Amino acid sequence: MQQERCSSSERPLDPRCMLTLDAEGSEDRLGRAAVDFPVAVVLPAGGSGERMGLPTPKQFCTILNRPLISYTIQAFERLSWIGTVVVVVAKENHDLMLNIVQKFNHSKVKVVHGGTTRHRSIFNGLQAFSNTTDSSLTPKPKVVIIHDAVRPFVEEDLLLKVTLAAKEQGASGTIRPLVSTVIATTSEGYLDHSLERAKYRASEMPQGFLYDIIFQAYQRCSESDFEFGTECLHLALQYCGTNAKLIEGPPTLWKVTYKRDLAAAEAIIKETLSMSACIIAGAESKAVELAKTLQKHLNMIETDVISCAKESNTEYLSKTQNFIYISVSGSDFSGVLEMVKRFEDLGHARLYPVVIVWVQLNMTKRSIDSQKTDELTAFMGLASEVLQGNVLLYGIEIDHSKVPEQWERSVERLTQISVALIRERNAALTGQLLHA
Repeated sequence: MQQERCSSSERPLDPRCMLTLDAEGSEDRLGRAAVDFPVAVVLPAGGSGERMGLPTPKQFCTILNRPLISYTIQAFERLSWIGTVVVVVAKENHDLMLNIVQKFNHSKVKVVHGGTTRHRSIFNGLQAFSNTTDSSLTPKPKVVIIHDAVRPFVEEDLLLKVTLAAKEQGASGTIRPLVSTVIATTSEGYLDHSLERAKYRASEMPQGFLYDIIFQAYQRCSESDFEFGTECLHLALQYCGTNAKLIEGPPTLWKVTYKRDLAAAEAIIKETLSMSACIIAGAESKAVELAKTLQKHLNMIETDVISCAKESNTEYLSKTQNFIYISVSGSDFSGVLEMVKRFEDLGHARLYPVVIVWVQLNMTKRSIDSQKTDELTAFMGLASEVLQGNVLLYGIEIDHSKVPEQWERSVERLTQISVALIRERNAALTGQLLHA
């Protein structure tokens, strides 16, 4: 597949931004060339999520079987020019966070305990770094990025701008246009005055600082700041005289705050996951023919067609989250079993669920017999087994027809069902053999 550069354009994240499996993309090479100094991240994640109305803090709510905070961590971990990611959590969530780090193989994370307020938690995170040789502490960075644990859709282009501006200016912040007019009210609940919206911006995350500046600001700030303050940029200005460079952020830079935001985040992740697919054709000529026809119909999804006998399959397995495996009826699904085994070896489904749509091409009309029943039972058993490993296995039957119009309709239905399965990623439909 042709790789596109990730950008902060007016659209959801490019899937190769969010799902990069190696750190050798063009953006990352640019980042390593520009950032020749140590950079670290502090993620305050000690909130209780009261506005969500859920018993689980929002940073630990799951999307596609994975906690929200894990997506945010990966946005930083995938960049080779970013070193340590300090995650600050409430003491009671310490073990939960360690389990997340282990389960999703987060290699740059250091977990520390938070405080009673946001500023106290950030200060605790900053204190995890040190100039000393104490092995329990992490060497301090030149620049530290502070970001919300519940803002998973942060792009590298923005992180690079924030980092370089912080290095040059001492502090940098992300802003977005206000979407509503801000008004002031009287104590009696009447309108006092409104602000001219064009003159104001919403302060967002990420924010970047020279470590020495923000650490010094926290050392100097008052108890009132610790208790009631929320704006890190203000501390740098008030206590160190450092005025932040402000950078316009993309519309994808939003924060999961309410329960409905979880559904929106899931929709974005599903959309980015479903933008490409790999069609694998069995050895039979009819399977190859159907694969090429299906590729033409899947014009909304970027696709590649490869042979199951191709030795370089592993390259595609490691870059794609969606597969359509086509075989002629009567063939077993050993090819699918082999794919699943490779996924286990690669750990490919650890971060994102993988979809496999097994397409059976029936060349002759077959009645329901015991062999087919046994085949379906085996397929259902395999689907149930691999679901535990975050692999979603679906089945579709399609009857071959020599009548062009009828065959075209069948391929169109196959296309529609395949796209729906890939986009929805519905675990309830795994193991079923649908008919196109």
